[in-house]
Amino acid sequence: MNLDGVLFFPVTPYTSAGGVDAGLMKEHVASRLDHRPGGVFAACGTGEFHALSVAEVGTVVSAAVSAAGGRTPVLGGTGGPLGHAIGCAKTAADAGAEGLLVLPPYLVNAPADGLIRYVEAIADATELPLIVYHRANAQLSPATMTQLAANPKVVGFKDGVGDIGTTQLVVLAVRDAGRDDFQFFNGLLTAELTQAAFRAIGVPLYSSAVFAMAPEIATGFYAAYAAGDDRRREELLRGFYRPLVALRDQVPGYAVSLIKAGVRQGGLPAGGVRAPLVDPSPEHEAALADLLARGRELVGV
Repeated sequence: MNLDGVLFFPVTPYTSAGGVDAGLMKEHVASRLDHRPGGVFAACGTGEFHALSVAEVGTVVSAAVSAAGGRTPVLGGTGGPLGHAIGCAKTAADAGAEGLLVLPPYLVNAPADGLIRYVEAIADATELPLIVYHRANAQLSPATMTQLAANPKVVGFKDGVGDIGTTQLVVLAVRDAGRDDFQFFNGLLTAELTQAAFRAIGVPLYSSAVFAMAPEIATGFYAAYAAGDDRRREELLRGFYRPLVALRDQVPGYAVSLIKAGVRQGGLPAGGVRAPLVDPSPEHEAALADLLARGRELVGV
């Protein structure tokens, strides 16, 4: 599985009764395909994995696979309690996913050996390749990654911590283990803000939540990034991403709920977010609308 370009993390639309809306999920994914995402990560962080049942993960992933139609790889989320993670892995595979993003286990902190056992238990339950997510209570050291890289099913590392030194050591350790096929991702919130630094240490890929609500802005940024056009990239950082991050940081959980609000503002009635997240206030929704208009103006849309 080789991923490239902007990685798309769709929201999970809900019906008025609060269930997953598979039809709107298909519409959401299909509407972004002409912008050529390098992969679709369904039922992951932006898709409120934390709030989905095993069956709902299957519904979300199945809808994304159907909408993608083989045009781009679709991966599903897994994680949380081990039994839940194994269930999600199996359900995502049955739904047609081509890979899995392994989010942290539920609540507990664990030693390195325990995290390795957690990932390997998921790997044993599926034939799908795994991307491990370094964040929160799943801190994966270079030594841990050397051991995980010995498993051919583990094919990627996504950094959600932001310690550049540690991530550089992880990249070197995995390469030293002979895994030239491994892929590395910047998974920080609003990753565009930090991606220039990550590329410098051998992490060329990044997740883009912005792509879910404003693909034209996200692809405009990616074009500047891929071309090495720092003037253009910094113009978008100053005019759109920096104020977006300032707005995002005003309320915990806005990294997801602002994106979903932006999707709604774009015309898809995706519903609100599930508890414990909260939807943006009217004031913040208005600020987001102004930001999106400014971002589209900057990319000429």
